[in-house]
Amino acid sequence: MLNLQSDSSTRWLRQVEENLDEVLIDHAHCEKKAAGTAMNLLFAYVDNTELCREMTEIVREELEHFNLVLDLLARRGVRFRRLRPGDYGRLLNDLVRKLEPWRAVDRLLVASLIEARSCERFCLLRDHLPDRELADFYGSLFESEARHHSTYVRLAKSFADDQQVRERLEELAAAEAAIIAEGCPLPRMHS
Repeated sequence: MLNLQSDSSTRWLRQVEENLDEVLIDHAHCEKKAAGTAMNLLFAYVDNTELCREMTEIVREELEHFNLVLDLLARRGVRFRRLRPGDYGRLLNDLVRKLEPWRAVDRLLVASLIEARSCERFCLLRDHLPDRELADFYGSLFESEARHHSTYVRLAKSFADDQQVRERLEELAAAEAAIIAEGCPLPRMHS
């Protein structure tokens, strides 16, 4: 369903356990970036009405999630602040081809994989965090991340045929799995 080619490692769960506040702050930044990605796609492909409508909904949901994470941080007395980002998103976006329509396909598929990885990690957090408030919170976000993933994949098919999209998604998913396997020393949602 999520088109991921790997599972998150126990290394990542250890990073979360040892640096929970920092991962929560990073999660807020991820929601903000996800809204920005959807907004950028809306501006880039304004002639695609279906994409514009879907991106409007995703922007709204991602900003709602951003506010939910900010509320969670406030309840826990954790100050939201700037963090140095990990390399995950940049490395994935470096794979985006430059010429259209392939650029549109890749941008949408990269966004889909980021949503898929978030979905997979939210499920892990739901199942492994002893803190019930956090576990329930991540469980509540799982469905929308999965829906965003499938929306991005579906929209990619408005720029290329089904077979081309499936093949490119497999290529990008393999690259995403390699990036995740490499990991990042910074405790981040996608480290």
